[in-house]
Amino acid sequence: MTNDLEKCFEPTTLNGLTLKNRFIKAGTYEGMTPSGSPSSALLDFHSNIANGGSAMTTIGYCATEADGRLNENMLYMHEAIRQPLSNMINELHQLGTKVSGQMGHGGGFSKNKQLQRKRPLGPSFGLNALGIPHAMFFCDAMTHQDIKHFVQQYHHAATFMKSVGFDALEIHFGHGYGLCQFMSPKTNKRTDQYGGSFLNRMRLPLEVLAAVRDAVGESFPIIGKISLTEGVRGGLHYDDALNIAILLDQAGIDGIVTSGGTSTMNPMIMFRGDSILQPMLRAEKNRLMKLMLRIAGPRLFKEYPYQELYFLEHAKRLRDAVNCNMIYVGGASSNESFATLMKEGFDFIQLGRSLLSDPALPLKAQQSLDYKSNCVHCNECVATIEHIDGIHCPRFSHTTSTQIHIMAAK
Repeated sequence: MTNDLEKCFEPTTLNGLTLKNRFIKAGTYEGMTPSGSPSSALLDFHSNIANGGSAMTTIGYCATEADGRLNENMLYMHEAIRQPLSNMINELHQLGTKVSGQMGHGGGFSKNKQLQRKRPLGPSFGLNALGIPHAMFFCDAMTHQDIKHFVQQYHHAATFMKSVGFDALEIHFGHGYGLCQFMSPKTNKRTDQYGGSFLNRMRLPLEVLAAVRDAVGESFPIIGKISLTEGVRGGLHYDDALNIAILLDQAGIDGIVTSGGTSTMNPMIMFRGDSILQPMLRAEKNRLMKLMLRIAGPRLFKEYPYQELYFLEHAKRLRDAVNCNMIYVGGASSNESFATLMKEGFDFIQLGRSLLSDPALPLKAQQSLDYKSNCVHCNECVATIEHIDGIHCPRFSHTTSTQIHIMAAK
C-alpha cells in the first residue's frame, strides 16, 4: 500500500474532532423520516455505513425550521424529535462512527403541504418549480424581518443539534437551496444590501455561518457544502466558487465540500453518468409532475459522461486558495482515486453513491489494494429518495450487517 493510500485509513482531526480515517458519508436525503421523525430504517441505514468503516456519517437535510423542508416528511430541528434523534446518534456512536448533521433550508423551493406561510420564501419573487404540481406556483421575497428570522433559525437549530449529540455540522450552501438562492445571481434579483454585488449576495450566507459558529462555539466542527458551478447561464460558476471559498475560509469555516450543480436547474453536473430522467419518470406518481418531466426533462437533465474525479481540477484551485480543510466529493470510487486525492492535498473524501451501492467500501478498500467500487453510476438511486424504503441502490443488494462485521474482523 502506497503512503498516499495509507493516509486514507489513518486517524486525523477536524477542529479537534478525531476521525478514524478520511472517509465521510456524504449527506443524501434518505427518505426515512415519516412525518419528519427519525425511524428505525434511518438508524439501520446509517448503522450499515458505520459498520462499513466510514469515519463519519451525515444525516441528510436537517431543516432548520418546519417551513425549510422541501416536503412534510423531512426532518426539522425541534424539541419533539429530541429523544429519538439523540438515541439514534448515541447508537451510531457505539458503532464507532461520528455523526454530522447537514443543515438545510429550501428557501423558495418547496412542495411542503404543511407550509405555515402562504408561500415559500426566497431572495426574490419567482416560480416555485417543485411546487407547481401541488398548486404552489410561486415563492415570495423575504423581508428584512424574514431574513432576521431565517438567521435566527440557523442559530436555534445549531444549538439544538449540538445538544442532541451531533459531532459536526454541515451547512448546505449549494445545489440551489435557500442559501444558494441568495448567493446566485440567477435567483437573487434583490436591490438591497442582500442582492446585486457578489459581496451583497454573500451577506446572508456569512451571517448564517456566524450565527452557527456563535451557537456551537469555536471548538466545534463546521463544514460547508458549496457548488463549484451551477452549470446554468447567469448562475454561479467556477470563478465564483473560488471567491466563495475564500470568504467562507476567512469567516472561520473548518472545511469546504466541493460539490456542484443545482437540484433545481442542472442536477446532472453533480452526478455525471446515466441520466436520471427515466428512473425519475418511473418513480414519479404525480401526473402533472410526470408530464413536466417529459417536457422539460431532456433540457434539464443534460448529458455529462462519467469520469473519475470529475471535479478535481476545479477543486484544486480552491485547495490552493484556502487554509481550511478540503473535502472532496465527485467521482471518487477506487483506491487509485483515493490515493490521488491524498497526494493532491485533500483532507477528507465524501462518498455518496458508492456507499449506497456498498456501505462496506472503506473496509473493502483497506483490505484490497486494487479496490474499485461496484457502483456503475447509473444514478437510479437518485430516484429512490421518496421510495417507500427510502434511498437505496436498486442494482446491488446491500451488504448485510453480519457480512460487514465478518469483514471488520479479518
